[in-house]
Amino acid sequence: MNLLSWRVFSMALLMAFALATPTVIKAQDAQPMTEIKLSSGTSGATSLSGSTTSLDGTETTGEGTITGASPNGPETVAFDGTYIWVATQFNDSIIRIRVKDNTVAGSFIVGKRPVALLYAASYLWVANLESDNVMKIAPSTGALVATYATGDGPGGLAYDGKSLWVANRNSNTVMKLSTSGSNLGTFAVGKRPISIAFFANALWVTNNFGNSVTKLSTAGAVLGTYATGRGAFGVAGAGDSVYVSNFFGKTVTRLRAADGVNLGTFAVGDGAAGVLSDGTNLWVALHGDDAVVKMTRDGSIISKYATGNGPFSIAFDGVRVWLPNSGSDSVSVTAAN
Repeated sequence: MNLLSWRVFSMALLMAFALATPTVIKAQDAQPMTEIKLSSGTSGATSLSGSTTSLDGTETTGEGTITGASPNGPETVAFDGTYIWVATQFNDSIIRIRVKDNTVAGSFIVGKRPVALLYAASYLWVANLESDNVMKIAPSTGALVATYATGDGPGGLAYDGKSLWVANRNSNTVMKLSTSGSNLGTFAVGKRPISIAFFANALWVTNNFGNSVTKLSTAGAVLGTYATGRGAFGVAGAGDSVYVSNFFGKTVTRLRAADGVNLGTFAVGDGAAGVLSDGTNLWVALHGDDAVVKMTRDGSIISKYATGNGPFSIAFDGVRVWLPNSGSDSVSVTAAN
């Protein structure tokens, strides 16, 4: 190969490498955030179910126990258009925060170990891990509308535009419920289904112990099971892809929604948990790093912002992102753009 040919070849190789490798656009260790402290204990909470539980202060995961959780253990959030709702799993309650002024505007007792929230079909839905049920809540008042039985260990919720889907962690199944509580079917998935999302006309279920994600049709048929990183946790769709956070792998896996082809695995940080799309970029809660990462759809890290201690999940209100901090009994809030 002559010198000119070698230079052309080298330039082509460098260009191909640059296109295939995500780059860091900008990274910073901290971002000014509003941190909203939640009330300690359930004092003043409105009782919906009358159940109580001991405070164990820990969260069991696929590879041991995460310690350092606050006595309340805020774990998950949902937005209903007016309020951000926070499930505090170790005191069996949900707390609502008025978005317009960051004011805590009510606390309500639910079932035992609420670990998943979803706003859908004009109601707030609460999955109670140890009560084996889902509660239907009127968000304007916090009143209990109904309670529906699920499988063993409900811990993930999704809505397909018509029906509710519940991931049952301990029975390795997902259940399809009508919004009036009728059981429309129970379907086997992988080991310890922990999160579920509806995207591209399919349900995507992360199998935390299986290091995989299962794709289901809205009729419950398995359309595919695809490998992810270690400890598949959160799942979200954006563009033509599905993104899975890998809690122990410290990564996010991108899969093509049409056929599950792996389009890349990207390092993000320790304890990659909740993941969402704000319509432009992706956000990933990093439980082990006490941080949240903002990244592009192609896996490039834009920024890494400090949060409270131990964020698990994340919600978007159209302007800001909200992260409950399981170790500091608070919610961190910052502008998405």
